[in-house]
Amino acid sequence: MKAAMRVFLVDDHPAVRQGLALLLGQARHAVCGEAGGRAEYLERIGESGAQVALVDLSLGEESGLALLEDLRRRGIPALIYSMHEDAETIERAFAAGAGGYVTKREVSGVLLDALAEVAAGRRYVSPRAGRSLVERVAPGGDVRGAAQGGSQSVAQSLDGLSEREGQILELLGRGESTPDIAAALSISARTVESYCARIMDKLGLGGMKALKKHAIQRTK
Repeated sequence: MKAAMRVFLVDDHPAVRQGLALLLGQARHAVCGEAGGRAEYLERIGESGAQVALVDLSLGEESGLALLEDLRRRGIPALIYSMHEDAETIERAFAAGAGGYVTKREVSGVLLDALAEVAAGRRYVSPRAGRSLVERVAPGGDVRGAAQGGSQSVAQSLDGLSEREGQILELLGRGESTPDIAAALSISARTVESYCARIMDKLGLGGMKALKKHAIQRTK
């Protein structure tokens, strides 16, 4: 059994924090504090006694990357837990001081293993994140190993789409609705619709039905 840990949560969605707290509690870990943004983080981290911080990259208008240097100064290892799967973002996170990176599409066991590794001072890259990094240095190959069985991130596989457009296409392929995508990316539903229009234009698709069908086919 893994040793119990004191974990500080940084995520701007209360429901996500509640779900993480439940998962951590079931694994006999303790949530010693939580924050939805930089101000709450600075107010609460000092007295938390955290052994590891679990940090989302998208905090509304703020970025979780900005917290990593402060966590490093405090001697608290940080694990990024993010929906972003592109290699550039993953590399930026490690460059900013992250000890590990787990995408939100991994199973809960991966997250728990990652927390234990990062808390122990070791680096950790989840299977999907590792797959993106491999694709960056060796594009076009059939990536096997830890990431075998997962689908390649759409954001990495479609030429001409921006990172955000790739994220939206991938979420559409997973069956997410416009409001759900807006909430996941911390943008408005109208902004999601604007991105969808751009994607349709770039891919030559005639309408949302065709876009969703294309997105589903890409994520199979």
